[in-house]
Amino acid sequence: MPSPWTKIGHGFAWFFNLHLDPYGQREAERTDSRNASQSHPNVEPYEEGDPTAAGWLLSVTPTPRGIFQYFYRLFPFLHWITRYNLTWFIGDLIAGVTVGAVVVPQGMAYALLAELEPQYGLYSSFMGVLIYWFFATSKDITIGPVAVMSTVTGGIVSRAEEAIPDVPGHVVASALAVIVGGIVCFLGLARLGWIVDFIPLPSIAAFMTGSGINIAVGQVPTMMGMNSKKKHFSTRDATYLVIINTLKNLRYTTIDAAMGLTALLMLYIIRGTCTYLAKRYPQREKTLFFISTLRTAFVILLYTAISAGVNVYRRTHPLFSVLGEVPRGFQHAAVPDLDPKILSFFTSELPAAVIVVLIEHISISKSFGRVNNYVIDPSQELVAIGVSNLLGPFLGAYPATGSFSRTAIKAKSGVRTPFAGVITAIVVLLAIYALTAVFWYIPQASLAAVIIHAVLDVVSPPNVVYQFWRISPLEVIIFFAGVLVTIFDSIEDGIYTTVCVSFAVFIFRLFQAKGRFLGVAKVRTIGDMKASARTSETQSLTRNTSEDQNTIQSPRQGGISSERNLFIPIDHEDDSNPRITVSHPYPGVFIYQFSELFNYPNATRFLDGLTAGIFQATRRTDPDSLGKLGDRPWNNPGPRRGKVEIDDTAERPTLRAIILDCSAVNNVDVTSVQALIDVRNQLDRYATPDVVEWHFAHVRNPWTRRALAAAGFGFLRPGRDGASSEPGRRWKSVFSVADLADAASPLSSDGVGRFSEKAIREKHTGPGDEEIGATQPPSVEEDESTGRQVPVYGLNRPFFHADVQEALDAVLENIEPRPPIFKS
Repeated sequence: MPSPWTKIGHGFAWFFNLHLDPYGQREAERTDSRNASQSHPNVEPYEEGDPTAAGWLLSVTPTPRGIFQYFYRLFPFLHWITRYNLTWFIGDLIAGVTVGAVVVPQGMAYALLAELEPQYGLYSSFMGVLIYWFFATSKDITIGPVAVMSTVTGGIVSRAEEAIPDVPGHVVASALAVIVGGIVCFLGLARLGWIVDFIPLPSIAAFMTGSGINIAVGQVPTMMGMNSKKKHFSTRDATYLVIINTLKNLRYTTIDAAMGLTALLMLYIIRGTCTYLAKRYPQREKTLFFISTLRTAFVILLYTAISAGVNVYRRTHPLFSVLGEVPRGFQHAAVPDLDPKILSFFTSELPAAVIVVLIEHISISKSFGRVNNYVIDPSQELVAIGVSNLLGPFLGAYPATGSFSRTAIKAKSGVRTPFAGVITAIVVLLAIYALTAVFWYIPQASLAAVIIHAVLDVVSPPNVVYQFWRISPLEVIIFFAGVLVTIFDSIEDGIYTTVCVSFAVFIFRLFQAKGRFLGVAKVRTIGDMKASARTSETQSLTRNTSEDQNTIQSPRQGGISSERNLFIPIDHEDDSNPRITVSHPYPGVFIYQFSELFNYPNATRFLDGLTAGIFQATRRTDPDSLGKLGDRPWNNPGPRRGKVEIDDTAERPTLRAIILDCSAVNNVDVTSVQALIDVRNQLDRYATPDVVEWHFAHVRNPWTRRALAAAGFGFLRPGRDGASSEPGRRWKSVFSVADLADAASPLSSDGVGRFSEKAIREKHTGPGDEEIGATQPPSVEEDESTGRQVPVYGLNRPFFHADVQEALDAVLENIEPRPPIFKS
């Protein structure tokens, strides 16, 4: 008795003229399942059901437990803070102090890149590391000002000084941080961290390389003192213009160059020396690592001392450019000003700023997670970086993200938990309150040297680009395109170029995907003959003992030797050995493999390749089915009246069956399924009066199976396929089954279990054989009388198969010799 809801649904279907079951699916599936069960009485029946929209909605509807888990996962520190111990604290203390000694000079230097006063770099450094640890899923990441984000911020601030001169630069930078943080935090809360995966590695490398060159070139004039007394040119121009102007204005070099060039040289000497000594004296590697890590702090302290000795009595007119006054404490703490005038100014810059934050942070955190054997949650990392940028501006911070150099230092310093960020925050706080008087003497040329030294490390070396070329030459073009656009235009346009070109290449590959016809080759697997001989000797010595103890014997003992069908491209386009003979499995039977996703962008190309290959290798079953001359298609009108056409396709077989290998297909859409229906109708007319069988292998997604079944695929359609199309012919079901374990455990050693040593030997060799693999394993028919068996997939859809071999078996089992009645 149908339920009221069913009756209501049928009433709507009648009113709107909906065809609920145009292919007779329900009746056909019941018949297929019943026939298969009757043919194999030892196989337990199993019918495959379709997924429903209601079930999908139920699966994505949050449960109370799911809601609790969502909020609990927003604070990952709750997972480990209760197990915090002294050993972890010592590791975090060392790493936190080390990073703090590096972040203080770097933060002030990067603030100058952002066209801000140096204290804003300290504010950003403090808030980044203090807030991040609450939300972090990475123990290594250090949040704070970075070179690229500072450069992007500096470009916005410098343009704002001209467009809205009444608004201070730090107000614009704080507003930018709030908006960027809000966007990134929303993406994290919505669990959209996967969008970062749209940006491939070559694009990230191009962005980092171009940005590193851009920043380093822009800092050379400051290091040389060219703009110290009078600004001769802008370092915000395109990189190539800055290079040209730097060479033109070398005559304006001042004594600042002595403080900058020697500082840069010292940084490289210390690092090179420590690297060399660490290789020569491995026992001192840890000590040398810390010396190398602290080289930035050491160089800044050294040149600050030199500057203090020179300028202590020349504060009004210092000998070379110095950092100047740095206010003590958080003098600029305030609520960020989100005036619409400010927001509208940098709206067009937001995409680039958000992409920079995402790229740097997620790529760094994923990289160090893989190196140190833990998994990060990209969405949660977006929440962390978003909250840091939302709250940081209240103390005067500007946009911050993960720093590669400081993260590497933190990881190598032995950090144990994200709590090390609190130690770093304490170090930065001490600098803000206790060292501001010393900061006045820091030479700006030495800070420029620090920036150049840091950003050149992110430039991809030639070996990395060469590896890109070996893996994917096309992506090397993307890499150089991004670098060149960054050098000749801007960092923002370089970002857009790499992202857009990478996406265009992805779409191009999807649209240009080609299917391939597979043939059958008889192959067998062989192992190491010498190793097999040694194994056999050992096995013969221990066999009696192992049989007595009922131990489990591996089926691979005694060597590998298995013969099977291998399905490889007919034309050997996969670089398989061309000397191997590959042919279609049977005249008129074709195996076609989708190499990519089967969706609307490439469905037509896939199916055009399928039909072209079939027409080339087969002939029309009934030439008279074309009808009269006036009824024939214009592109195949046939011979003229009174003329006899020489048929060069007479020796070709007729089309019998198509097997589609869907191992690369996950989802299908309406366009692709409709294209498949159209091709089915086209080939049915081509093969009439025969019927073309369509078999599908490796369709794993239930929604894809539902879509294909709704289009009339997967089952014996009444009046069309199998028994209905030819009187007296019965469809022979072929499907894969799995043996259910008996009462004993599958791995039991009591001699009763199905996988005991004796059972394995008898299964593969027979009771009297001594060598494993001496005979072929029994077939399903031979073994179906023993034990219980269940089908892998539903018996109600006999044209959906577990693999290509099963599909081929089903086709060959049901192909009966038919006379070539229309052969001319």
